[in-house]
Amino acid sequence: MENTCGATHSEREDAPPRLEMEREGETLWLRITGEWRRGFRLPPAGAVERELRSIPEASRLAYDTGGLTGWDSLLLTFLLEVDARCAERGIQVETGSLPAGVRRLLALAEAVPEKKEMRREGRRPPFLVRLGGKTLSLADSTTGTLAFMGETFLSVSRLVTGKAKFRGSDLLLYLQESGARALPIITLISLLVGLILAFMGAVQLRVFGAQIYIANLVGLGMARDMAAMMTAIIMAGRTGAAYAAQLGAMQGNDEIDAFRTLGISPVDYLVLPRLIALTLMVPLLTVYADLMGIVGGAVVGVAVFDITPIQYLVQTRESVALAHFGVGLTKSVVYGGIVAFSGCLRGMLCGRSASDVGAATTSAVVTAIVWIIVACAILTVMFHILGI
Repeated sequence: MENTCGATHSEREDAPPRLEMEREGETLWLRITGEWRRGFRLPPAGAVERELRSIPEASRLAYDTGGLTGWDSLLLTFLLEVDARCAERGIQVETGSLPAGVRRLLALAEAVPEKKEMRREGRRPPFLVRLGGKTLSLADSTTGTLAFMGETFLSVSRLVTGKAKFRGSDLLLYLQESGARALPIITLISLLVGLILAFMGAVQLRVFGAQIYIANLVGLGMARDMAAMMTAIIMAGRTGAAYAAQLGAMQGNDEIDAFRTLGISPVDYLVLPRLIALTLMVPLLTVYADLMGIVGGAVVGVAVFDITPIQYLVQTRESVALAHFGVGLTKSVVYGGIVAFSGCLRGMLCGRSASDVGAATTSAVVTAIVWIIVACAILTVMFHILGI
């Protein structure tokens, strides 16, 4: 019995790939002829499987490639599909008659098995499937966040009662990394923010001849919001991301599991000193950012709008009360905690692979910035209601 299936391509004159099947006892012979190149439609491997089903006693499959005139990845794709179907049925495949290059590539493909997660599906999943996947992912993320939040609260409680254990040298190192080493970037950004605020305000104030109020605008803006927010965003990208990468790498190396095995709380030992360091350092950096922002505004006011340094200083002192600095410092404490919590959260919930560490680092920065903006809005409304 013989079965033939093939395909043609109207734009090419070469012989299309043809597949002929012939039984010979317990062996099914596949005669492959023509040009097996991309551009032709691939003959269906299902035809081979149907033929094998019709031969219950078949235990061997062999190839005859005497009529093969050319090949590329199209032939390899077909042969791999046939091999997979034969493997499912326990049928031996003889590849001795295949071209030497084809045999080498088949051996290489079988030596390195395909990862199922790397295969791209041809069709997009239905909407309900995607919605369900996103919902389950959100539920898992929320559960992990709440669990980590609870562990952090318990760790802070142990710190208050003197039961939390971590190395003091680690805390000093984190204080240095998130404090003194962050001064150069804080200096640059705060000066530029002060310059920008001064130029933005001067455009309108100059219309009314009120350039002296540039000091009011820059001083209030930096003291109440901009210094704390810009400092927190810088620390989210600089330090929060570093925390996520460090803890994510430890997660991938099973170091965090080792802490738990030894009976040491990884939250106490790894998260708590980082949380303390950023919560302490961000307010101090905010005070420094206030000063640099005011200096930046003064540079514009003195150099461009003919305001004397004494006038600018007096106007700033009269318009910016200590209460305004208190508002900014209160926000900075909250922001510092958010940055540290976000970085440690994403690091502790990180997967085991290198790509998971990169994803956790990115997620830590995004999460911190979003929460900082939300916290800023909430605190601004609260201070407005309190009349501060």
